[in-house]
Amino acid sequence: MNQEHTDPYVVVIVGAGPRGTGILERLLANVGEIPVSRPLRIDLVDPFPPGGGRVWRQEQSSLMWMNALAGNVTMFTDDTVRCAGPIRPGPSLSEWAAADGTHWDVLGMSFASRQVQSHYLSWVFDKIVAECPDGLTVAVHETTATRLTGGPDSRQQVWLADRAEPLDADVVVLALGHQEAGPSEEDLRVAGFAERHGLRYLPSAYTADADLSGFLAGENVVLRGFGAAFVDVMALLTEGRGGEYRVEQGKLRYVPCGDEPVLYVGSRRGVPYRAKIAYRLVGRPAQLPWFFDAAALDRVLADREHLDFRTDLWPLMAKEIGWGYYHELFTAHPNRVTCDWDEFFAGFAAYDWDSAPLRELVEAAVPEPADRLDLAAVDRPLAGLRFAGFDEVQAHVRAEIKADVRRRGEFTHSADLGATAAMLSVNRQLRQLRAIEKLSARSMVQDVHGWWQGFFEYYTSGPPAQRSRQLLALSEAGVVRFLGADMWVDTDEERGVFRAGSASTPDSIEATALVEARLPRADLSTTTDPLLRGLYESGEATDDVLADEDGFEHSSGLLLVSTEDFRVLDKAGRPHPRRYAIGPFTNVRHFAAFATPRSNAVSFRQNDTLARGVLAVLADGDDRFEYPTERHTVHKGLTL
Repeated sequence: MNQEHTDPYVVVIVGAGPRGTGILERLLANVGEIPVSRPLRIDLVDPFPPGGGRVWRQEQSSLMWMNALAGNVTMFTDDTVRCAGPIRPGPSLSEWAAADGTHWDVLGMSFASRQVQSHYLSWVFDKIVAECPDGLTVAVHETTATRLTGGPDSRQQVWLADRAEPLDADVVVLALGHQEAGPSEEDLRVAGFAERHGLRYLPSAYTADADLSGFLAGENVVLRGFGAAFVDVMALLTEGRGGEYRVEQGKLRYVPCGDEPVLYVGSRRGVPYRAKIAYRLVGRPAQLPWFFDAAALDRVLADREHLDFRTDLWPLMAKEIGWGYYHELFTAHPNRVTCDWDEFFAGFAAYDWDSAPLRELVEAAVPEPADRLDLAAVDRPLAGLRFAGFDEVQAHVRAEIKADVRRRGEFTHSADLGATAAMLSVNRQLRQLRAIEKLSARSMVQDVHGWWQGFFEYYTSGPPAQRSRQLLALSEAGVVRFLGADMWVDTDEERGVFRAGSASTPDSIEATALVEARLPRADLSTTTDPLLRGLYESGEATDDVLADEDGFEHSSGLLLVSTEDFRVLDKAGRPHPRRYAIGPFTNVRHFAAFATPRSNAVSFRQNDTLARGVLAVLADGDDRFEYPTERHTVHKGLTL
């Protein structure tokens, strides 16, 4: 290096949201164990306030809620986290709120607004900076990083939007969070159609950034998507415009203000995500993992050259979910079964999932059909159903939502939480499974990243139950209408309207507005972030591409990084010694930046690994910065 030895080492973190804040905390925690020979300065670059960043900033509607319980959110490590660095405990969101005293309504089993979470994250950031060790300084630059230059054997330059001179850095960490891509060909086609006919079209966007003011009172608006983005749009276009909810005779009722559009919503499933569970396990927790253990499976599958998801993995994954479900049903609610757990488990362990003997065992031991676990029905509750018209669709979907709210709100259905715990375990084990690399690229894309992740999020990452109750009230008030499963949208040039329907009914509707109610898909080749776009166009970064020998090829649109140490890989597959990246814009697909307390959270382990790698680079000095000449091996599977 060319600096004088009195000059500080500099680490620039681009992105000061929860992930950037977590990396900062791990750098400060580990610097005492991996000391560097000079003072250290850490610069964070983000146009939004540090701590919350863009998604969790204070300046957004109070109607935007978290979909995690306040007691299940923390930014601090605890003694369950298996990482090399020091453990530095701190309060969860609910513990902080209780101590702070200004958010008396934020309890462990409540759902805080994103504004409250923003306060917590700002407090976390300030606490971390206040506890900086000697010889270390932190600076925040509230601007956008527009470009990253510098060779592998020299310092890096991070160019900023608000000044001519760059920040010089020894190491750069990209923690940019969720990214937006430029419009696709389909977006442009639909936007052109809307413009020609004076209609309104909103492509995929982050709801807090979207302008919803153009949607007219009383007009039909089609929303394509039934997940978190839909819930946000629903809240802003109803209660956000002045409508209100009232409880009358024990039932939630929506009173329109008159400014609401009529929202027609549909999706592949045709029902909303399952509501968050509002109780704890009643029985003794099941031991997890049991049937789907990554280490054990890797040993069993070591000699297999190829794997099939549906025949080799899914049956064991489903059995693990069933194990969690029935263990809770039998140990917590013995009055609803006909035998004891040990007797049932002997047969359950012996039979294959979804085999005739297992179905017979369940039917004999669990008399009530509603107490039996049917994963296919859970995944596609409207599959095979055909209704005469939209009125029948409304009644059926309302019944589905009411049943879901009841199951997720009454502890008598705590077997659902047993299934949820098992699904979380399955998802963790799947990320650790080395044998997953033996799946084809097509299967990774369609079965793992596609179907499984969609099903997992649908079952475990839904809205608070109160949102589902509000959805019911809006439906009963005629403000929200359900389209059904396998929805479709056409552009009718002759009539100049959007037309929408579904496979659930022959009925269709005409609308003057369309909203893509889903988060933007990452696409490195068209990203709106100038820094990432520049790295991609220069070949200094590349996207994650999966391919098979039969010609199948798929680009995830995600920045390719090493799954071992999170270094950025160039187009030739070489890891850059001075550039790291982590988050939802990378192929490291686990991107939750904060975590449930006492869960050995993946995000904490990732942050610790990355931070210790950065400090090791600085501690080793010049000899560390050698540019590899060989291509880095990238695992095509999921990663820790």
